[in-house]
Parts: sequence; C-alpha cells; structure tokens
Amino acid sequence: MPRFPRRKGESGIYHVMVRGSNRQDLFHDDEDRHRFLGTLQRYKVASALEVPAWCLMGNHVHLLLREGSEPISATMKRMGVSYVRFFNQKYTTSGHLFQDRFTSEAVDNEAYLKTVVRYIHQNPVKAGLVKGAEDWPWSSCRCYLGSDSLAPGLTDPGFVLSCFADDDFTARAAFKVFSEALNTDQCLDIDQVQRTRLSDAELRKELVLLLKGPSIAQVKGLDKPARDDILRRAKAIDGASQRQLARVLGISPNLVYKA
Repeated sequence: MPRFPRRKGESGIYHVMVRGSNRQDLFHDDEDRHRFLGTLQRYKVASALEVPAWCLMGNHVHLLLREGSEPISATMKRMGVSYVRFFNQKYTTSGHLFQDRFTSEAVDNEAYLKTVVRYIHQNPVKAGLVKGAEDWPWSSCRCYLGSDSLAPGLTDPGFVLSCFADDDFTARAAFKVFSEALNTDQCLDIDQVQRTRLSDAELRKELVLLLKGPSIAQVKGLDKPARDDILRRAKAIDGASQRQLARVLGISPNLVYKA
C-alpha cells in the first residue's frame, strides 16, 4: 500500500508513538531505558526539539514533541538509527527493532494537548503495571508534579502547565487533579498498544494452545527452522514479552530476539 504523507500541524506539536517490530520489547533492562532517554536528550539538543511529555513502555514509546530545527520525521529517524545500533551491539543481534514507520498525530488545540499528556502518563496505569501514573518512573509524570526525574533536563513541562494556571504551584495542583480524573481517553492506536501482561501461568496456557504437538519443554530441542517458526508465532501473543518467553521456554533470550 502507498504511504500517505503525514498531516502537518499548525502548532508544530506531535504525539508520536514508536513500536517494536513484531511487538518485540524495546527495553530489557534499565540500561536500555537510560540509553533511549539519553539518545532522546542528545537529539533534543541537536534539533532544538522540545519534549513536553514521554513514557517508556515495554514494546512501545509515547512522546509528545514540539518540532525544532528539522522535521519530526528526520529527528525520529536519527534517534532510531542510534538506539538500534546500541541495541544490536549489546544483544548481538541484527535487523529491524522498530516497526518500519512511527505513528504520529498533530496536536493543534489546548484541550487535546491536555488529553494527550494525560493519556501518555496513564499508559502504565491502564496496562495494570502501577496504581498511579506517578508510580511509574519511566515517564515525565513526576516532573510535572515537581518530583525527581530519572531524566533531568529532558522534559519541558512549562508550556503544558501554563494551560492550567499562570503560577507554577497552582498549575501543578490543577494538573494533578486533571491527570487523576476518570477518563476514557483514546489517542492513536489504543487497541494495539494497551495490553496487560500475562502471568507465566497464563503464558504457558497460550503456548500449549499454540504448539499443538511438542510440549513447552521440547521447544528448545527442535531444529532451528521449526523452533524459529514457533518463536515467531509466540512473539505475537498479546501480553507476552520476549524475555518472559525465553524464561518460560527455557531458552536463550538471543534465540527469541533473532527468530
């Protein structure tokens, strides 16, 4: 199918989502997450980009960006190349990490700007990972509430907070109330990105249904073509991470990544 041009927003503000190819995890430990945030920080400076909000999940990332000295697509491409190089070297793998094309939408009014920021911060809550958005360390939420951030200097909350009140104290209080209000916010591909993690027991049940022959314990002993076919299908199971698949199947994470 042809690729249609992205809609240019008048404000220059975009909600961007990047996903792992075949739903694979983008981060396997805190070093990976810090590396991604460091890459974002580096290209923020290089491109005069603003980063009002962000959230790292398992197999996808949400970013709210204000375009700088170059188109968002150019900045995202450079960031992606840098992080993939690091990831492939660390895990001794190759090939695509990100889905070919990131998803984005223009944010052109104040009401939707507030909604997008809340939606980004609420991602881990709606995925069942934490009870409150501020409990998730890998987002910009804590920066809005005046708490310490794992990425000092990365987040630019001023523009968003100014939509709530003129003074900082009142704006942060109003932001917190708005962020914690019950909502049905839906931005971008909500049905594709919000998946609750499976427990190991639930994953084993899914694998039994998928295998229809060899047992879970026998998968690691299969020849490479048969094993890779099973692993590719297993990686499509909603709510299962590649690291979890490796653990449950008793095989190396590298075998899962490369399948």
